[in-house]
Amino acid sequence: GESGEAMTIKEIREMKTEELHSELDRLRRHVFDLRSQAVTAKLQNPHLLTAAKRDIARIFTVLRERNETDIEQKQYHMEALATHQKVRK
Repeated sequence: GESGEAMTIKEIREMKTEELHSELDRLRRHVFDLRSQAVTAKLQNPHLLTAAKRDIARIFTVLRERNETDIEQKQYHMEALATHQKVRK
């Protein structure tokens, strides 16, 4: 979808598994950036965060349908990295 527009489950299903993984990666960074903006009260569009989270949830659904089992591990790894960065500040 267009940036800022949530993807449909149909669009997500049409993507290759590796594309979904990189999209998930991009969305997580996007959410991370939006959260940082929200903390500093610079976030103009709170709905962007909601839309991004919804996309992440949809991608997870499709990856699970494809029996991708290591997504949770990847998720925790990403979260751990993000949390680690936050603590260091």
